[in-house]
Amino acid sequence: MKAAVIVTTYNRPDALAAVLAGYFDQTDCDFELLVADDGSGDDTRLLVESRASRAPFALHHVWQEDVGFRAGAARNRAVSRTQADYLIFVDGDCVPARDFVRRHKALAEKNCFLSGNRVLLSESFTQQILAGQLPVQQWGALRWLWAWMMRDVNRLLPLLMLPDAPFRKRAPQKWEGVKTCNLSLWRADFMHVNGFDESYSGWGLEDSDLAIRLIHAGVSHKSARFATPVFHLWHRENDRSRLPENQKLLDEIIASDRIEARLGVNQYS
Repeated sequence: MKAAVIVTTYNRPDALAAVLAGYFDQTDCDFELLVADDGSGDDTRLLVESRASRAPFALHHVWQEDVGFRAGAARNRAVSRTQADYLIFVDGDCVPARDFVRRHKALAEKNCFLSGNRVLLSESFTQQILAGQLPVQQWGALRWLWAWMMRDVNRLLPLLMLPDAPFRKRAPQKWEGVKTCNLSLWRADFMHVNGFDESYSGWGLEDSDLAIRLIHAGVSHKSARFATPVFHLWHRENDRSRLPENQKLLDEIIASDRIEARLGVNQYS
């Protein structure tokens, strides 16, 4: 399986550095990584270039002009730059556990997309991690238990590791809770539904839209919870002023059986 990890980012090179360190430390480094940059300044480009020379995998920077929040477009552009069979989507503020890529690959199944969960880190804890360049992806259960006792993380349950089993496919039509900070699927399925719908402007719901269209296309939801955790660094809440308009778009796709994005990845072919 040729896999690609696609990491979105926007003007947060300190968090991206921690995330890249997490991928450098993976137990399975047989993948390529594309930084889907939604218009960051030169600091991000320079960071990626400096890491690329010593990365244990192919590392690429895919940039687009900054004209507002367009994470879906950034991801589509990145996908157009890879021919990988399998796509793993994450955010540039989510540090992966060391087995993250290996477990996504192991759980991958035809006609399925995977959705994992995350551990939220507090603001002060995030500052400590970034300032000290702490390798949180290497921490064991006792260190995370201490962090939870200190109220530095919101929960520990996502760190429970469970094997592949029938329970993972008990909700094949469930799209609620699917987030692109921890999502993977076959490239063929992504292309079949025309990727992310760039009709969504600003923060919110383009990930739900993708999940719903995949389900309409006969691709089932398979849970990757308790197998592929990420550690979500704190950030201020994004501007949600466009959420009502995005909700209208989502309501339309829920009420329909449409499969393809109106404005998607095919425009970059």
